[in-house]
Amino acid sequence: MKRIFVWLQLGMLLLAVQAAHAATFFKLDENVIEERLHKAAGANPAREATLKTLFAQAGCKDLSEEHVPRRLPNVVCVLPGESDRTIIVGAHFDKVDAGQGVVDNWSGASLLPSLYQSLANSPRRHTFIFVGFSAEEIGLIGSKHYVLHMTPEERAKADAMVNMDSLGLTPTKIWVSHSDPALVSDLAAVAQQSKLPVEGVDVDEVGSSDSESFARRNIPHITIHSVTQDTLPILHSTRDNFDAIQPKDYYDSYRLIAAYLAYLDTKLGNKLPQGSSH
Repeated sequence: MKRIFVWLQLGMLLLAVQAAHAATFFKLDENVIEERLHKAAGANPAREATLKTLFAQAGCKDLSEEHVPRRLPNVVCVLPGESDRTIIVGAHFDKVDAGQGVVDNWSGASLLPSLYQSLANSPRRHTFIFVGFSAEEIGLIGSKHYVLHMTPEERAKADAMVNMDSLGLTPTKIWVSHSDPALVSDLAAVAQQSKLPVEGVDVDEVGSSDSESFARRNIPHITIHSVTQDTLPILHSTRDNFDAIQPKDYYDSYRLIAAYLAYLDTKLGNKLPQGSSH
């Protein structure tokens, strides 16, 4: 596994940090984040049902299922914004047979309702679409289906896709080689402003993730994870359980991603025409 560190020009970083400071979100208590993580169910149908319940409890009013042929549906929650430009936030909820699939990837899926809740407290320029993808483990089926059924107009209006996969093993990591450079730079700026750790660690030789489905359609994308060479053997094994999660690292990842989404809405929203709406 190749380790890559993110280097930014100082001037650009300072500007980004100033913008990050202006972004606001509602920070959930660590106990809420941990409680939702501990609701990981065993079988994939139960995980899909639990994710829907968590979205409803988080206050999602536009909650639906997207039919995926011969598979469990994708779970979709929409947070309306002032414009029809979108930021898509995704994580797969399915697991392999071995282990409890807490890291891979209930750690990402269970954050989706919390991130919705964190952003819903203030008006947003973008419409945020939170998606729990099905069948990632058998070929990115859920995310491929989602992207395939986006209209050309919907793809053109997608300003970013933020993918979360296997969090909480270590401090936050970025799959730099498979992420949009501007989105990587933005996350580094938010991390500096928030005084939270982030590092580039590529996982090219490990497998794929749902952001790849969006990359094929030229939608700006980033994958956030926590895998290192040392922790990689935990995935797809009986060691993938609650004991593998480092609670502080996991909560820090939630805080960083929530701040990052608020920042992207502010930064990318400033590029929208004044008065733009649905």
